[in-house]
Amino acid sequence: MIQSFSVTDIGKKRKLNQDFVYTSNEPVGNLPNVFIVADGMGGHQAGDYASKCTVQTMVREIKGSFEKSAIRIFSKAICVANEQIRRKASEDESLAGMGTTVVAATCLGKYLQVANVGDSRLYIINDEVRQITRDHSLVEEMVRMGGIDRETAKHHPDKNIITRAIGARDTIEIDFFYEELKSGDIVLLCSDGLTNMLEDEEIGRILRDKSSLEERAEKLVEAANNNGGKDNIAVIIIDAFAGEV
Repeated sequence: MIQSFSVTDIGKKRKLNQDFVYTSNEPVGNLPNVFIVADGMGGHQAGDYASKCTVQTMVREIKGSFEKSAIRIFSKAICVANEQIRRKASEDESLAGMGTTVVAATCLGKYLQVANVGDSRLYIINDEVRQITRDHSLVEEMVRMGGIDRETAKHHPDKNIITRAIGARDTIEIDFFYEELKSGDIVLLCSDGLTNMLEDEEIGRILRDKSSLEERAEKLVEAANNNGGKDNIAVIIIDAFAGEV
């Protein structure tokens, strides 16, 4: 039986929480469950509007979709959300330039389908910590092209510049990932407010703990804040095989 827990936290430096999460262990439209993290950007209220509007638009589209394919359902939902954000930004000057990342997932039995735009991440944690999504960021592009190494990237001054976002352009390019889960796997969706504050090893150590999902989520947030809490923090933890021996 699938179990999940989600939490967002404003962090220690920000005046607004621009992260927004959605979790449903129950069916949403034709998907058996849905998990979404969005990390908004934009001045004043624009960032939190972008993340909330994107997630709510996606959930509405997923509920109303007649498609059976998770890729098609997520693709249409993200494209409609992108159109919505672009339209709202053009109509309201205070929302101009807003955007958001989004990472979404559904567990189809033992298989995980993931959609990603931006630098919010999905990990699978068991004996090792595996980042499934790839960041759409300037620094990640530099790493892929061999310009800088992974260690330098962690502290690069341009690490917050993302190359893809909901609302950035009329057309949106989405990455999709398909992973087989095994017993003991824990799935983590999170914003960069977590991953910029904690090394993957620390995330893995906390998530391998045998405490409840809620306690593990709270420990992640606490650790990120103890390390500086420079940004909003969003966390969704999923155990797709909860209760199985």
